[in-house]
Amino acid sequence: MDKLSKKALKEQYKNRILVGGVFRILCSGNGAFWVRAATDLQGSKNRFQFSLSMDSSPEPCMAEAWNQFGKSSFSYEVLEELEKKELQTESEFTEDINTLLEIWIDKLSEGGQ
Repeated sequence: MDKLSKKALKEQYKNRILVGGVFRILCSGNGAFWVRAATDLQGSKNRFQFSLSMDSSPEPCMAEAWNQFGKSSFSYEVLEELEKKELQTESEFTEDINTLLEIWIDKLSEGGQ
């Protein structure tokens, strides 16, 4: 790849629209789920898919259920998306995502999804 192409790809990556949000990983075998937030939902979904392809638990806290029920019992579900605003800093965006996570944790703990 020539230098010009690399530069163009880097610029394209920096200028992409970033979509973060809240997601959960659900184990259908026992109904357990884990709620998480990410500033890059596509990246988190890619990591989950990679875990499935490698047949390895996405996180250590999920290992017991993963070993008991297998990878086919796990699914990835986006609960809410949030697009980074043009003038928003990374830190502001992360703060908004974390606030969204707190709201979803409260909502799910009350049983009212």
